Order: sequence, then C-alpha cells, then structure tokens
Amino acid sequence: MPSVSTHVPTAPSRRIAWGVMTFFAIVVVTMVLLTIVTPAMQSPVYTGRRDDLPVALYTHVIAGAVALGTGAFQFSRRLRARRLAVHRLMGRSYVVAVALSGTAGLAMAPLSDGGLAGHFGFGGMALLWLITTACAFTAARARRIDDHERWMIRSYALTLAAVTLRLYLPAMLVAGIPFDSAYPAIAWLCWVPNLVIAEWWLLRPRKESVR
Repeated sequence: MPSVSTHVPTAPSRRIAWGVMTFFAIVVVTMVLLTIVTPAMQSPVYTGRRDDLPVALYTHVIAGAVALGTGAFQFSRRLRARRLAVHRLMGRSYVVAVALSGTAGLAMAPLSDGGLAGHFGFGGMALLWLITTACAFTAARARRIDDHERWMIRSYALTLAAVTLRLYLPAMLVAGIPFDSAYPAIAWLCWVPNLVIAEWWLLRPRKESVR
C-alpha cells in the first residue's frame, strides 16, 4: 500500500494556532464593524480614505471583514469533515470577498499614507492577496486539495494583515515612533512577516509516513 504523508503539524499545536488566529480575527471583525458605525472610532487615515474614495473604502473594509471572518473557519477540519457543503459555501464567499476587498485595496494604494513605501507596500499586499486566493480557488476547482490548502494558508496569512496592522500601529506609537515614520514600515510589516511564517509553517518537517 502506498504511504500517505502530511505536512500538517500535530493536532494540539494546530488547534492552538487555529484558536489564537480565530480569536484575533473575530476581535478585528468586531472592531471594523464598530468603526463603520461609530465616528469616534474612525482614525484620520480612515476618514481621509472615506472622503477621497468612499466606495473603495467601504468595499475594502466590509469585504475584508467577511474574508477575515469566513477564512478562519475554512481551516476547521471538523467543519470540513461534517459540513462539507458549508465549507464550500464559505470558501466561495471568501474568494468573492477577497476579490472585492483586494481590488478596492489596489485602488486605494496610490493614495495611502507613507509615501512610495506605503503605496508599494499596500499595493503589493493587495496584488499578492488576489493572486494567492486565485491560486487557492483554481486548485480547489481542480481537486488538488493539498495545493489548495497550501495556497489558502498563504492567502489567509495576507488576510491576517488586518490583524497585524492593528497590533503594530499602537505598539509603535507606544514606543514613541512618530506616525509618519511608523506607517511606511507598517505597510510592509503587516504582511511580509505573515507570509514568512506561513512558508515556515508549510515547510515544517513532515510527520512520519503512515501506511
């Protein structure tokens, strides 16, 4: 009988990682929704994009929240095993949400704060987000499940930029780094380390083959 191997880490570490990821995703989704309806929570960056490109902004934040929320549950093996139809429906919703949010992000990138570093940082993230998600969708359609899972990990690592950005920004401000100096770096820091961690996760030594 041919051997079957997997690159997925042990169940306890996988559950812990999924739980932490999902917790932060839900927190940020809640924050995003509250920001939309609560003017007091809207930062100068938010209001600036709202005044310049309102359709792009609302498309980006609302669709991005959908992607952040639905994407987390795409990694639930229990959901896939017991509710495959729900998994597929949420997967399609995730793809559509990324397509909308990523396209809107590309439209807003040239007007982002942080100068050229900010423009290219956020623009590159949006472009890679669209590409990795398209690769994940194409692999799923072709029934290449292992490839689909790998591309989804990369795609969702970019989706989690919504979380890491909200962690880095206050941390840098607390550290006394001025916004104008911090934001160009955050335009890259919010997603490049995420991809590095995702690739490390994928390249971890495989478990012993199981006959």
